[in-house]
Parts: sequence; structure tokens; C-alpha cells
Amino acid sequence: MFKNILIPVDLGDISRATDNFKRAAELIDDGGKITLINVVEDIPTYVEFEMPENYAAKHMVTAQDHLENIVKNEGIKAGFDVLRGRPGPAILDYAEENDIDLIIMASHKPELMDYLIGSTAARVVRHAKCSVMVIR
Repeated sequence: MFKNILIPVDLGDISRATDNFKRAAELIDDGGKITLINVVEDIPTYVEFEMPENYAAKHMVTAQDHLENIVKNEGIKAGFDVLRGRPGPAILDYAEENDIDLIIMASHKPELMDYLIGSTAARVVRHAKCSVMVIR
């Protein structure tokens, strides 16, 4: 059905990533590509000075290790990447730059702020130029 599937992963909820990964394996065409990504948010400069040296770089390595473990544990062929920036725009930019035709992402229970500014999933659904599957 799909040739290029993107799965944004929240490392705080790995079990959701595994479920989304299994769903992608069901939907991918023969010869298709699945990619997992994690977006490490930029740390404001005024906070960065208080953080341990190379904190962001270490966090990116940890994120990459987590994504690699998901791929190994599930036994499904997939690539993975770690990005920096704000999650919504980073996901949308990655999808457009890499010809993604389906984004599969998890949704969480909305909080009050989500109604005011919108969650990452809501932003991706509103602005993606490809299909988006949000799994609750």
C-alpha cells in the first residue's frame, strides 16, 4: 500500500513506537522503506549553560541507540534517524524532503495546553502533504 513510511518516536513511550512499527510492517509494499525518527528538542541558550557539557550530543546518541534497539528487537527492516529542532516542523520537513507517503504516529491523552496550541500529532495532521495515521 505504501512505499515510504515514517514513524516519529517519543522515547518516553517506547511501547507505542513498537505498536506503530508493527502496523507499518503490515502496510509497507514489498521493497518499501520504513524509517523511525526521534526529534531532540533544542535547549534554550539560557538553559544550556546550566546543563552538563555535550548534553544534547549525548542525548542524540542515546536516542539513536533506542531506535536501533527497536529495529533489532522487532526484526523488521527499517532505517532510523535522530533530528534536532521542534518536533512538529521537524517531522513535516523530514517527510517532505524524503518523499514520505505515510506518517504513523501515536497520540496521547490531550491536556489543556493541547487545546490551546495543539499537540505535535495535531500539527502534523493539519500540515502534512502525505497521509497521516494517528494511533491512540
